Amino acid sequence: MSDFTMPSLGADMDEGTLLEWLVKPGDTVQKGDLMAVVDTSKAAVEVESFTDGVVESLVVEPGTRVPVGAVLATFAAAGAEPAPPEPRKRPSRHAAKMPVAIAEEPLVSSPLVRREAERAGVDLATVTGTGRGGAITRADVAHAAAPPAVPAAPHARPSEGRRGPARVTPYARRLAGELGVDLDRLPAPERRPVRATDVRAAAAGSERPAPERPEVAAPAQADRREEMRRTIATVMARSKREIPHYYLTLTIDLDRALRWMRERNRDLPVAQRLVPAALLLKAAALAAAANPGLNGFWVDDEFRPGSGVHLGVAVSLRGGGLVAPAIHDADQLDLTDVMAGMRDVVTRARAGRLRRAELSDPTITVTNLGEQGVESVHGVIYPPQVALVGFGRVTERPWAVDGLLGVRPLTVATLAADHRATDGFTGGRFLAAVDERLQSPEEL
Repeated sequence: MSDFTMPSLGADMDEGTLLEWLVKPGDTVQKGDLMAVVDTSKAAVEVESFTDGVVESLVVEPGTRVPVGAVLATFAAAGAEPAPPEPRKRPSRHAAKMPVAIAEEPLVSSPLVRREAERAGVDLATVTGTGRGGAITRADVAHAAAPPAVPAAPHARPSEGRRGPARVTPYARRLAGELGVDLDRLPAPERRPVRATDVRAAAAGSERPAPERPEVAAPAQADRREEMRRTIATVMARSKREIPHYYLTLTIDLDRALRWMRERNRDLPVAQRLVPAALLLKAAALAAAANPGLNGFWVDDEFRPGSGVHLGVAVSLRGGGLVAPAIHDADQLDLTDVMAGMRDVVTRARAGRLRRAELSDPTITVTNLGEQGVESVHGVIYPPQVALVGFGRVTERPWAVDGLLGVRPLTVATLAADHRATDGFTGGRFLAAVDERLQSPEEL
């Protein structure tokens, strides 16, 4: 028998909240299959199985916050039948009623639930909890605070399109409120509740404007932003306190790269055309492969090289905060795949659909603030990584080439690196390699 545990999705993660199960007891899973959705301080992450097996039991209920390493589910031994789920015990109809004077308070999953209930004016004694052991979760409070549906007129015939599903997971219910999906109009899946994937599919296929969110959503989002900012503050303070940063800057002429990109885009459909950021990411990945001392981690007072160039792409979230999911083996991908990978992780990061490996695997991070008008970026390294690359906006400026002065498109590339792992000589070679690759864009 083996266990499925709460994974660490970054150096800053100590605990997470199980939002949704994507499997049930008896399901056969293979390594890499999605098991659950976990909420960290930064994003909702789809977590995959670490092994092959048959799910024996689900130990943690959705809505429960548990520390990293805690057992979430168990797998049956090879060839063994999974244990049947233990039926939920109901109190006896003849049991003596508890006196009001010693009645227990409603069981809630966290102090945050109580605060949200107070803000929304929800009496927790009237809420049925869907969390572990009947605990009340944030999704339960949001559901209780939502305005009741207006009943149909007595003479109106029930609509075939409004036979809503009988069961909805708490995360799917919360996501439906955020995306404006009417759960009453969703078809009920067979033998399982509605999950987040069903809600996202409905949201993607809907052309109607989303309705306004319940008022309780605003405090919840504000609390999430505050939690994310606190987490980022803790990690960045640790980085500046423990990592001896050094910074290098290089101005790069992008004239050849941009002219080559425009020529290439003429022969491609709109959906496959490149943007300058894809060229910068691929050049950084190739430079990291050529300078492996900047591609890896500082752990236990020594440098450990990465198993590949897994390029973390800094993505700003619409609700506030920042994540940096990885494009795996970016140095081995062609430009079209780098472009597709960049679009994919940005879209899924902002939709809360990232996977565990994308947050825990980056070996070096790139941040591009050019579209914000920033000319140069002097970043803070995300531990335990040892380097962060920044690119500013592309600007046209006077630039001398072969003794002749002209106007060229330029960008400023910066490197923040850990002096324990490398020195300025290695950092200088890295930036020179980025420049060299961009001067031969056809080889990217």
